Amino acid sequence: MKLHGVYLDEDTQSWALIETLRARGLTVVTTTDAGMSNATDEDQLQFAASWDLVLVTGNIADFSRVHSEWMRKDYEHAGIILIQQQRWSVGELGRRIIRLLASVPGQNMRNRLEFISNW
Repeated sequence: MKLHGVYLDEDTQSWALIETLRARGLTVVTTTDAGMSNATDEDQLQFAASWDLVLVTGNIADFSRVHSEWMRKDYEHAGIILIQQQRWSVGELGRRIIRLLASVPGQNMRNRLEFISNW
């Protein structure tokens, strides 16, 4: 089964998490890889959407707001996964991300906003 690629923003781009996800076959792009460090939240989501990558972030309040704005404007994105920082080990966080991406209907995260705590 082919899972979505993910885009880790500055809040979530630890080397341990990157390696954990890549070891499980996911394409992982970071803000650093993309030259998007210090870009606005809107620009981060726009980049992820343009490459069909699910954005993974710990910036819950801001990306919840951006997601709501995009839905009101009928903009589309590849999905957003929200993570409370410092809650899980890297291994557990990687397992939860994989479980979420593998479990959504048809592996389709399009326009979904998911809290990793639910997975």
